[in-house]
Amino acid sequence: MVWVIILKILLLGGTGAMGAHLANVLSGMSKKVVVTSRRRKPSKKSIKYVQGDAKNLSFLNNILLEKWDVIVDFMIYSEDEFQERINLFLDSTKRYVFLSSARVYNCCEGAIVEESPRLLDSSEDEEFLLTREYSLVKARQEDMLYASSKKNWTIVRPYITYSEYRLQLGTFEKEGWLYRALQGRTIVFSEDIAERFTTLTYGFDVAAGIANIVNDVSSLGQTFHITNESACTWSDVLEIYLNVLEDRLGKRPKVLLQDLPDFLCWNHGKYQIKYDRLFDRKFDNTKVNEFIDTQEFTPAKSGLVKCLNTFLDDPKFNRISWKNEAIKDRFCNERTPLKEIYGIKEKIKYLIFRYSKLV
Repeated sequence: MVWVIILKILLLGGTGAMGAHLANVLSGMSKKVVVTSRRRKPSKKSIKYVQGDAKNLSFLNNILLEKWDVIVDFMIYSEDEFQERINLFLDSTKRYVFLSSARVYNCCEGAIVEESPRLLDSSEDEEFLLTREYSLVKARQEDMLYASSKKNWTIVRPYITYSEYRLQLGTFEKEGWLYRALQGRTIVFSEDIAERFTTLTYGFDVAAGIANIVNDVSSLGQTFHITNESACTWSDVLEIYLNVLEDRLGKRPKVLLQDLPDFLCWNHGKYQIKYDRLFDRKFDNTKVNEFIDTQEFTPAKSGLVKCLNTFLDDPKFNRISWKNEAIKDRFCNERTPLKEIYGIKEKIKYLIFRYSKLV
């Protein structure tokens, strides 16, 4: 391993489940950490937040006038946007870290390694391959880096990452399942997804892995996934959530497990379901273990319990899809009080999808 001295680090869009932890980890390794955020955030002693949209070329060009030792890129680009920016990134830093996704992998027997087949290269679903689905876009952007004449990049493929404010269940963020449970309504989930194995990793652990990787020049031109050592079924994850909620609420939330056709009829992410959540996802971490011991990562059970309890101490939700809530209420024969729904348009949307027989 060849360790380096990092003086200046830029995190593009680094305020999410991984980025928030990474900023704190890197601040102990660097003299300067700058994080871009679309929302105004107060800077800390060792972390400076710059408000702006890192997808905006004018904003981006301005911040990249300063050369950086490391750029870690959490932004989500279209293929054209990334093609337009790739050389700008590689020319502006010694080490560019591109956040891809372990969703790029196809289904395979046994544990996934970095050389396992990607969906882009091995899927036979022609209709799927013509789409701009997330797993395909990320793989195509990886290929742009592989084809580059420069090798001052590292590709990181995290899988499902949770934190104190991001708690997933299958394809749902917390707004799609936890909100209902806290309102006393039934959680709607897929029976088929529930029995599949998944791998969930605490955001801090992924951040620690990224920090160790970027601090070693031998990682340049390489691809790594950073995930937990152990896998569990989505049914296990749901059970963990239900146990915490029962303890906190004094009542166990109800659950409706739908068969796949019913679940797909109202979920728009059919390719994420078909080509990821219905796969068993277990990972071989041999490659990344050269930089960090993933056996020391937070076990999913204790991590999820801790994060869910922390969130429940001060629950704050992002935008709720009242169309989906109406459909779920219809399946469960439940009703959301209109006073709970903000805005006339959202109330009307809910009523249409809850009661109309035409939709």
